[in-house]
Amino acid sequence: MAESRDHPANADVGDSPISVVELCVNLDDATGELIGAAFQALLDAGALDVWTTAITMKKQRPGTMLSLLCREPDADRLAKLVLHHTGSFGVRRRAWDRVVLQRRFVEVDTTLGPVRVKVGQLDGHAIVARPEHDDVARLAAQHQVTVREAGAAAEVAAQHWLAQQRRGGDA
Repeated sequence: MAESRDHPANADVGDSPISVVELCVNLDDATGELIGAAFQALLDAGALDVWTTAITMKKQRPGTMLSLLCREPDADRLAKLVLHHTGSFGVRRRAWDRVVLQRRFVEVDTTLGPVRVKVGQLDGHAIVARPEHDDVARLAAQHQVTVREAGAAAEVAAQHWLAQQRRGGDA
């Protein structure tokens, strides 16, 4: 089992809360393809997370709220990117303090082969371990089983690894 380096999105994680900015925009004239392209462009440009929410707008029109979290230094640049990609006339902005787990990846062996597991640590102790979906999907395709079956095998291996860590043993 090999351990990998810290998750790059969490280089600023420490013992105290970190500040992030939430940007959001309501869209009622954007296609799914346009929203998907904006979503990916924002992730590629450094957004920490991007998500959409189905909403109802004026005159009961269906719409989509596009939201993202970013670091404060990236907020203005990403707000301009939202405007550029969506054609919206404005972006809302609010600051949040966020407490996050330190993250790292480990590789564990499953009955189907190795899979990366994202490990969340609090005060230096692993408290959560979740298999990476892309690895699970790859194993499912390789072994011609469902993603659900491969995911179950990966979850068993991840939880075994976590239990070993809690007991202080090597996994």
